[in-house]
Amino acid sequence: MPAPPRHLIRLADLSDEALGDVLDLSLRLKRRPARTPLSASTVGMLFFRGSLRTRTSLEAAVQQLGGHTINLTATSDFWDLEDREGSVMDGRAPEHVKDAAAVLSRYVDALAIRPDPQGQTWALDRRDAQIMAWSRHATVPVFNMESALWHPLQALADLFTLRETLGEVRGRRLALVWVHSPEPASPAVAHSLLHAALRSGMEVSVAHPPGFSLDEGVLEEARALADQNRTTVRLGLGLEEALEGAEIVYARSWQSIGDYGNLTLEASRRGRLTDWKIGEAAMERTAGARLMHAMPVRRNVEVTDAILDGPCSLVHQQAENRLHTQKALLQLLLSQRA
Repeated sequence: MPAPPRHLIRLADLSDEALGDVLDLSLRLKRRPARTPLSASTVGMLFFRGSLRTRTSLEAAVQQLGGHTINLTATSDFWDLEDREGSVMDGRAPEHVKDAAAVLSRYVDALAIRPDPQGQTWALDRRDAQIMAWSRHATVPVFNMESALWHPLQALADLFTLRETLGEVRGRRLALVWVHSPEPASPAVAHSLLHAALRSGMEVSVAHPPGFSLDEGVLEEARALADQNRTTVRLGLGLEEALEGAEIVYARSWQSIGDYGNLTLEASRRGRLTDWKIGEAAMERTAGARLMHAMPVRRNVEVTDAILDGPCSLVHQQAENRLHTQKALLQLLLSQRA
């Protein structure tokens, strides 16, 4: 029997040793790119919603390693797919994920999936049913390119950027700060960054307005990670309190889980929070902090031009590091499969 494929649905799918290997190889590849270790590999990329950095960086990573990509976009390249087990398929979806995954696994060496949450209830979307269905039925590694709950590829780049910037990250102070946006993202980036930082021994403060707490299950795990790694996590702080003494400010807008699915109520709540943004006054409260943001970033709404274009900004370096960490991940996982 062949060994089961090694999926990356969340960062916890990588052991401490494997995570260290990915980050170490990322540095070597950034300094001196590998030639063509994946010259015989093909990665299938399925997008159920849009992408800019994830699609471009992952495709470039595969090609720079000598591999090939097949990009498929929902609605233009394929049809609705059913992911419920035992369903009577008399609705819109003409095919089940189990069949699509089984067939695509015979064509490619890995599958990268960006699912599209339904956006009706958080209790439903937090199950990440789409990406979990792909991981159950694919016989090749499945990489999560951002589900409702997790974005492990972004977290890898974030960890690498933190190490590049701070050196030893254990004991360093990170403020994860909610910022206002007219179209907030899912909490996936914030969830993955929170766990990654605590797993690395960083002291983390999370700031957000009332009604914008992160997923409680994720927070329970965060508290456990803080205990395991002998560090601290402070939750539900005000903006100014979280910034005090911070060495890294990670700005991110995310949806209200309490108002999830109620666009009118959430928009009304967000509309009163335009002062939650990062500018010069906010950064002056920190211990000379550097700024991180996963992008896209709304200039002068989430973060001011002065900060984004100034010397404290890491956002472009952070985005570039998506390329290097994804190359390392692909090289390690696909070469082990060969």
